[in-house]
Amino acid sequence: MIPIVTAEQMRALDQRTITEALVPSLTLMERAGAGVVTHLEARYAPLAGKSVIILCGKGNNGGDGFVVGRLLRRKQAQVHILLLASPEDLSRDAKTMYQRFLRSAGKSAVTCPADVETIQQRLATGDILVDAILGTGLSTPVTGLYRDAIEAITAVGRPTVAVDLPSGLHADTGAVLGAAVRADLTVTLGLPKAGLYSGSGIDCAGTVRLVDIGIPASFVEAIGSRLMLLTDTAARAALPPRRPSAHKGTYGHLGVIAGSVGKTGAAAMAALSALRIGTGLVTAAIPSSANDILEAKLLEVMTLPMPETKARTFARSGLDRLLAFAGARDAVAIGPGLTTHPETVDLVQELVKRIDKPCVLDADALNALAGKSSLLTECKRPPIITPHPGEMARLETEATTQSVNEDRLGTATRFARERGVFVILKGARTVIARPDGLAAICPTGNPGMATAGTGDVLTGMVGGLLAQGLAPWDAACAATYFHGLAGDLAAQHLGQAGMIASDLIQHIPHALAPTTHT
Repeated sequence: MIPIVTAEQMRALDQRTITEALVPSLTLMERAGAGVVTHLEARYAPLAGKSVIILCGKGNNGGDGFVVGRLLRRKQAQVHILLLASPEDLSRDAKTMYQRFLRSAGKSAVTCPADVETIQQRLATGDILVDAILGTGLSTPVTGLYRDAIEAITAVGRPTVAVDLPSGLHADTGAVLGAAVRADLTVTLGLPKAGLYSGSGIDCAGTVRLVDIGIPASFVEAIGSRLMLLTDTAARAALPPRRPSAHKGTYGHLGVIAGSVGKTGAAAMAALSALRIGTGLVTAAIPSSANDILEAKLLEVMTLPMPETKARTFARSGLDRLLAFAGARDAVAIGPGLTTHPETVDLVQELVKRIDKPCVLDADALNALAGKSSLLTECKRPPIITPHPGEMARLETEATTQSVNEDRLGTATRFARERGVFVILKGARTVIARPDGLAAICPTGNPGMATAGTGDVLTGMVGGLLAQGLAPWDAACAATYFHGLAGDLAAQHLGQAGMIASDLIQHIPHALAPTTHT
């Protein structure tokens, strides 16, 4: 995992690298520009002959832009820079890089526009736009020519690459300060910034790529960030090895307590997803009259009929049988499709307190705890909960879906601490939090996953990794990462609009394949 930092922390790391590691600031800027060009080329190659318009501000973000321009010229791109300030006002390092650019490109390659019309005309000639206007230091709304330039970038609709973060975005909160660039690709420098994964930053940043500019690892560690970014490497390292001598018992047995009449699909998707993440055995407990339906849907999953209410949901009288069922499994997943029938709610409230196995709670298991989240503190083992914002709001006192979405990170970390549970708060850039206050953000996933049943898929994946022996934090992080990656792969093949939850299940093996990277 990679630490996510605030703007202030990033500035401190830069300064310490310069003063203690004795890396010249111009060297850091050169590395930053080179990294941007690498990712720009990977996305838009070939660059030769393409018109690239770079908008530069007066600070070091603009200095990075000058480096990008000089290096793009070496790639035979046609580069023109719009400098939104007087050359005399440039920061020291930016001025040095400006002069180096002029030596290679000449004065005709730079325009200092006096009005928005000039900016609009030049942008219209570009194949690719590079935003190097404002960096992480912005804290007040953008005004004047800078705002005009940002709005012109949006209006022209060309592929746009942001240097470090989209101009106009608050680096820490993801809030738009007056106006912000909506980039297709953001190449962030040194370490990821929280604002790229929060609030409007999610929409403004587009695809985020990271450039290592050479900050010593010991300096990064000393920052002590309590927020991390999930990585492909860390997620794969958490998976259990597949030894040649293994058999199905090697990879655990998950019990799924889910489903009701009309909602057997939720149970089926959770169970099948557990198998797709590598679990050796899965058995689904289901209300008795729905058992035959589930058996018809599933070939590889075993089923076990349980006592039911007249409404064909789980009955309170089945508590002892469900406890015995859970006790015979390595881990348990509870919730998809249970309904909120009063008797079933009563059953769930008692069940979660008494199960003594690694456990993931989702959907109606969480709805059964609405207004009674204190019951989570009575669990024999800290469970993993996987709420969407609406379910999170029902668990939290005096919370609303809106308030949860406005502070996703704060909500997840606070609840994890107060209730002693592991939280996977689903949504755009899912947040994972654990009881000691450490949190992580998942960079995978896309809007095509905003469809019924994808949460059931995640529940099965989390439960499956728990059954395979992963610790709750590792299971939560790895399952969330691969869930999003499976969704990204599905979107590549199918497009986002028509995706359904079973498409994710089909793509889980491809996400797990060692050749898959994002």
